[in-house]
Amino acid sequence: MPRPRIPYLNHERTRHGRMIWVVRVGRGPRVRLRAPYGSPEFMRDYRAAIEGPVTTRGRREPDEDTFAWLWHLYHASPAWAQLSPATKKQRENLMKLALARAGDQPLERWTRKFIIAGRDARAATPAQGANLPKAVRGFFRGALDVEHVEADPTVNVRALKQRTEGHHTWTADEMAAFEARWPTGTRERLAYDVLVWTGLRRGDASRLGPRHVRDGEITIATEKTGRVVTLPVLKPLADSIAASPTGAETFIACLDGSPMVKEGFGNWFAEICAAAGVPGRAHGLRKALSVKVAEHGATDAELDALLGWSGGGMASLYTRKASRQKLAASALSRLGISS
Repeated sequence: MPRPRIPYLNHERTRHGRMIWVVRVGRGPRVRLRAPYGSPEFMRDYRAAIEGPVTTRGRREPDEDTFAWLWHLYHASPAWAQLSPATKKQRENLMKLALARAGDQPLERWTRKFIIAGRDARAATPAQGANLPKAVRGFFRGALDVEHVEADPTVNVRALKQRTEGHHTWTADEMAAFEARWPTGTRERLAYDVLVWTGLRRGDASRLGPRHVRDGEITIATEKTGRVVTLPVLKPLADSIAASPTGAETFIACLDGSPMVKEGFGNWFAEICAAAGVPGRAHGLRKALSVKVAEHGATDAELDALLGWSGGGMASLYTRKASRQKLAASALSRLGISS
């Protein structure tokens, strides 16, 4: 007489042709059993799947072989630990919607076609469409290394191109208008001068303080990439710091002298830009500095060192543009017509 099958246990074939054992109670989540069929470990895992393990906080752990389960493992991996705090925050925010909508989906469903559909659904927000494939690729590659998955479904999934140039680059007229509205000695002008003469991102600019300056040089590990930037304190910045109210920990500070958080600094700087009648924002000053030094002949390596880039090609965008402008002017000069 045949032995009756264990309740809720199913023998399924993966999209790669492998047969696996899966537990599913009613319409609940699927839990894959990896131990050899019939072994004590197999029966232990089967009972745990039936009982529904919970965390110490009373919430269920992610079900095995689901997208949420893989994301949970990625969070505990060395690859995640090596990411900068800014990248971690960006990827966590990016994955919230994906986890809410498809966190309980089995990994077999996360095919190249499925990921492309998720990317294309974010076409209205090009930055998310560009960053989603990167975020998903990061932990699928890690999962492949430790054999949690048999293939990387993100292979050849391209990021959406961003059609805009991003943050507005400040013009000379806009910079002059801001300087006229906020003279040297004001908190507003100090914030502007820190951004203009260092090229730091808003998060790094808001935490820059006396501890980062020694012998006329600024040395700071950038928040986004972790790269250490070392640059001289130019005279306009030194004069602005000396003439302005600062905090004990940071140069740019709240009225009570306490440091500003990145988001608070960004919002405040947007308000003082509006008060000066200019459309620029903090990041646009970083771009303006990039353009200016590139036009003065800075190399890709020099831009990487100044702005904390990792050599991924960002610097060449500015140096190529500056080079094209010079070549265009040189070409027209051959006509012998003065402007």
